[in-house]
Amino acid sequence: MINKMGNVQLGKQGVTEGFIENLKHRFETHSNIKISVLKSATRDRKELKEVSERILDGLGKNYTARIIGFTIVVKKWRKEVR
Repeated sequence: MINKMGNVQLGKQGVTEGFIENLKHRFETHSNIKISVLKSATRDRKELKEVSERILDGLGKNYTARIIGFTIVVKKWRKEVR
């Protein structure tokens, strides 16, 4: 059974290989993941967009992201997103 929403926090370590691997593992049981970006990671909107792009680059083409406040919502699609 796949749950709809999972939650992860992104702290001062930023986007690391371990963080990406953790996300991939969580997508085995979730279709969406909310990533709460903590103050220690960034409070700059431009930098937040760059963080979101780094996450998508690490995950691959079947994912999209949306930024709401200081939360990044990542969705996994069955088919490849263009």
